Amino acid sequence: MTILFQSLIHDPDLWIDALQPALPDEDIRPLAEIDDKASVDAAIVLAPPHGLLASLPNLKFVQNLGAGVDGLLKDPSYPRHLPLARMVDDGLANKMAEYVVLHVLRYHRQVEAMQFNQRNKIWKWLPPVDASERCIGIMGMGELGVAAAKRLLGFSFQVVSWSRRLKAIDGVASFHGADQLEGFLRHCQMLVCLLPLTPETTGIINRRTLSLLPRGAYVINAGRGGHVAEHDLLHALDNDYIAGATLDVFAEEPLRQDHPFWVHPKVTVTPHNAADIIPSRVVPYIADNIRRLREGRPLLRLVDMKTGY
Repeated sequence: MTILFQSLIHDPDLWIDALQPALPDEDIRPLAEIDDKASVDAAIVLAPPHGLLASLPNLKFVQNLGAGVDGLLKDPSYPRHLPLARMVDDGLANKMAEYVVLHVLRYHRQVEAMQFNQRNKIWKWLPPVDASERCIGIMGMGELGVAAAKRLLGFSFQVVSWSRRLKAIDGVASFHGADQLEGFLRHCQMLVCLLPLTPETTGIINRRTLSLLPRGAYVINAGRGGHVAEHDLLHALDNDYIAGATLDVFAEEPLRQDHPFWVHPKVTVTPHNAADIIPSRVVPYIADNIRRLREGRPLLRLVDMKTGY
């Protein structure tokens, strides 16, 4: 089979060098080396340009290199009849959990306040808060959310969750459905968003939902940029209702140079790297799906087109 590798982020040579030994009988090429689009049987992609996949007439399968597929499904020409697999593995979940714990602890241990004091040569004791008295709320309890919750429980934080359907996780108070969103938010001294992006979750962090958080809460978004109404978040930060925000994903990426998030004193910007994938970890999963495609066996981690994840 001819397999297209296309990503706006990853080095194609690095990935093809990692994939080829696992799939020695397949012809894996970057887009620049595809002479005949009709020859492409499968595509391994991240953020392909709109229209690319629809232009491959004999495409049979798409393997996404990320956990979220909303970027693909925004393409009005995306061939929705094709099987689409998303990338989920223990390494991805562990990396996301690391990111969440890192930034929760930054806020919990008042790192930014101490850095400000250092820059200004201020020796000042900051009253501590015990982790058991700090409530962290996680929106989205898939593999990534569960991994983050378990790590946070290990630090003795209170953890609550909200998801579309009820999820039973030991030690986590679970809320679900639109009717329970308000009750969930009122608990969250730090709100962590790891939701998939769907029509129901687009703009879910907005002026109303931010107002339901306790005053002085923090927001950590590593889900999708579309979850945040950016003007509403800036308003809440500027009015000292939200104490700080860490944002890994944005409505427009790369974040434009004149965006106020870059210079806002209460915002930490990270370049969509909360859960970067490492080729050596995920190549076995990709190769397994390609072999399954060739052999006519069921594919793994397929996206439900109705839910978008």
